[in-house]
Amino acid sequence: MKLFFRKQEYLILLYRLFLAYVFYFIARVLFFFYNYDVLEVHSVGEFFKLSYYGLAFDTAAILYVNSLFIVLSLLPLRLTVSSWYQKLVFYVYFVTNLIGYAFNYVDFIYYKFNFARTTLSVLEVVENEANKTAMFFRFMVTYWHVYLLFVLVSMLWIFLYKRVKLKPSAHRLSTVTYYMSSLIGFVVIATLIVGGIRGGDFKKSTRPINLVDASKHVKKMEQADLVLNTTFAFIRTFGNNSFKKVNYDISDEEIQFYIKPIKQYANYESTKPNIIVIITESMGREYLGAFNKDIGVENYVSYTPFLDSLAQHSLIFPNAFANGAKSIHGMSSVLAGIPSFVDAFTSSSYSNQKIQSLVSVLNDLDYDTSFFHGAPNGSMGFLGFSNILGFDHYYGMEEYGNDDDFDGSWGIWDEPFLQYMKSTLDQKQQPFFGTVFTVSSHEPFKIPKEYDGKFPKGHVKMHEPVGYTDYAFKEFFNAAKKEPWFDNTIFVLTADHPNQVYYDEYNKVINRRAVPILFYKPDGSLIGVDNELAQQIDIYPTLMDLIGYDKPFRSWGRSLVSDDGVVPFAINHNAAQYHMLRGNYICTFDGKRATGFYDINDKSLENNLIANRTPEMDETEKACKAFLEDYFERIVDKKLSLDK
Repeated sequence: MKLFFRKQEYLILLYRLFLAYVFYFIARVLFFFYNYDVLEVHSVGEFFKLSYYGLAFDTAAILYVNSLFIVLSLLPLRLTVSSWYQKLVFYVYFVTNLIGYAFNYVDFIYYKFNFARTTLSVLEVVENEANKTAMFFRFMVTYWHVYLLFVLVSMLWIFLYKRVKLKPSAHRLSTVTYYMSSLIGFVVIATLIVGGIRGGDFKKSTRPINLVDASKHVKKMEQADLVLNTTFAFIRTFGNNSFKKVNYDISDEEIQFYIKPIKQYANYESTKPNIIVIITESMGREYLGAFNKDIGVENYVSYTPFLDSLAQHSLIFPNAFANGAKSIHGMSSVLAGIPSFVDAFTSSSYSNQKIQSLVSVLNDLDYDTSFFHGAPNGSMGFLGFSNILGFDHYYGMEEYGNDDDFDGSWGIWDEPFLQYMKSTLDQKQQPFFGTVFTVSSHEPFKIPKEYDGKFPKGHVKMHEPVGYTDYAFKEFFNAAKKEPWFDNTIFVLTADHPNQVYYDEYNKVINRRAVPILFYKPDGSLIGVDNELAQQIDIYPTLMDLIGYDKPFRSWGRSLVSDDGVVPFAINHNAAQYHMLRGNYICTFDGKRATGFYDINDKSLENNLIANRTPEMDETEKACKAFLEDYFERIVDKKLSLDK
C-alpha cells in the first residue's frame, strides 16, 4: 500500500494551480508593458523584485478564485478520476479562472485613467449607464489588441492544461484507508490555502492581506499597483463597506481647530448673484497654460487658449487638487463638499440622507436650481444624487431632445449642450444656480467631424478634445455675455479629475489629482493667482462666503477668499492610502497611522522623512485623523445636515 495513493491527483492539482501563477505573471508583464511610463519601474531587476512581492497577492487571488475547483479536486470520491468528472472540473476551472483573470486585462487600458487597480467600485461607473452594450462593443473595437491578447493567452492556458491528464490509478485501497488519508490530505491542503489567502501568515491575530499591504515593499507608491493584481483588488473590495466610523482619540476641540466642520462667515455683504458651476470632464490642470506658468516644464504647450484668456480676468488656484478619482466622486465633492475616498459616497447606502449643500442653501435662498448633464438621463448616477441634493430641475439628453448631436459614446457634444444650457437659463427668473457636467473631453477622444483639423492634435489623444471643449466654453461665454443675467453671475470652473498625462510633472503620484479651480466675475472683482493649497470641497464654502451667507453650515472645506482659521490643506486617496497635503509636508496615512512624510514639493513621494519626525509632521497627521474621524462619523450617523 502506497502512503500517497492520491499522489497523481495532488500533483496534477498543483500543476493546474501552477499554471494560474504562470498566467498571472504574464498578465503582470503585459500590465507593465501597457503602463510602464507611469509605474516608476526602471530596471528588469526591480520588475522581478516587485513581481516576487506580488506572489502573495497572486496566491490570494488564485486561491480565492479556485476554491470550488480545489474542493472538487480533493473530494474523497473514487469517481474524481472519471472522464466526465474531470470534464466538469475543467469547466469549473476555466469559467472561474478566466472571469477572474479578465479583470487584469481591463487595467491594461483603464489604469491610465484611474491610476489604481480596478476594484468593485468600477461598477459604480457603469451601473447607471443605459448604453452598456454599445460601450462594450466600442471598447472592443478601440482596444481590439487587448481582447485579442486575452483570447490568445486563454487558448495557451487551455492547451497547457490539457497537456497533463489524470490517469486512473491501479491501486485500490480499503474504504476506511481511502477516506482517512483523503481527510488528512484535505486538512493539510485547506490549512495551506488559508495561509495563502492570508498572505502566507498563519498567525490568528493577523488579518488577511489587503490592498494597502502592497505598499509595504515599494519605494514609490506607483509601484504598489505592479505588486497587486486586479483580480485580488476586485475580490478584496467585494462586500466591503469603507464607510465605518473610526476613533483616533481626537477631541472635539482638535477637530474644531484642524478642520472646523461647521463654518460661518461674515466677510461679504449679503447678495444673490446667479451662480454657474462648470465641472469639466477630465480637464486636468496639466492642459491649461494659465495654471502652469511656474512649473518649469520645458517646451510646455497649452491646449486651452480661451480658458487661459479667461484666467487673466479670474481668481485662479494653480495648486488645487481633486478629492476623488472618478466622475461620480466629483459631483459630491464640488456641490456638497463631501469627498469620496475608497468608495463613492454617491453610490453608498449613506447618500440617501438629508444633506446640507450648495444646492440646499441656495434653495432656501429662493434660487432656481438646475443640473445639466448631456449624457443619457441617469448616467453616472447624477440624476439620483441631484434629487437627493434637491435640484429643482435636471436637464439631460432626454430634455435636450436632439439625438443628431449625440457623440456616439457618452452624450451630447459640449458645444451644442452648453448653448442649450445657456438658452435654458435665459428663461429662468433670477437668481438662478446652474451646474453643468460636460462630457466631450474623454475617451474615445473624438471631436465633431466638422471640426477636424481645427484643434491641435497634441502629444496624447486627450489634447484634441480638450481644445474642442475649450472652444465650446468660448462659444458659451460669448453668447452668455449678451444676456442681461451675465453681469450678475459668479462662474466657477473645475474638473472632476485629470486624464491622460504627457508631462512628467503630472505623472507624479500627487499630481495625478491636479485640477484647475477658477472663479470669474464679469465685474472684475475676483482677479489674481493664489498658490495656496485648494481642493474641490473648498468651492462650496467659498461661494457661501462670496454671497455673504451668514448662517452656520457644514463644510469640511474652507473659504478660498477669506481666512477662516483653517490651515490650507488637500486630502484624497490613492494607492490604497490617504494623502494629506498641509503646510510643508505631504502625509501618507493607511487608515490607522502615518506611513510617511514628504516635503510638500516632493510630489513623487521619493524621500520619506518619517524617521525624523517634527512637530509639524505630528500636526499634519492629527489634521488627517481629525478630518477622517469627523467625516465618517457625520456620514454614518447621518449628520450631514445641521438640523439633524
